[in-house]
Amino acid sequence: MIAKTLSFKVDDHAVLIVTSGDTKVDNQKYKAKFGTKAKMLTPDEVIEFTGHAIGGVCPYDNPEGKCKVYLDESMKRFEMMLPAAGNSKSCVRLTIEELERSCPGAEWVDVCKY
Repeated sequence: MIAKTLSFKVDDHAVLIVTSGDTKVDNQKYKAKFGTKAKMLTPDEVIEFTGHAIGGVCPYDNPEGKCKVYLDESMKRFEMMLPAAGNSKSCVRLTIEELERSCPGAEWVDVCKY
């Protein structure tokens, strides 16, 4: 039920992929979706683009216009998810529907494997 938010750089913006904690990005699926090889943000870039340090990146609280949020299909097998809430020691319990509503404009993708 742990949701992790993975941060990648695509061109000049950040792509945040929220996925279940037991998954890994599938490089072929990622490249097919985003048209480029998966390149994670550096720790400094994570703070620059999201306002949060690694381990606390929220999928629902990011500076406007700097990040695009994607929700991975792997989470749909759970009723509830626990995404980070701003730091590495906090999270919030949300249903999949609540998570989706809390991330306006987020798009569902299938870019991970488990």
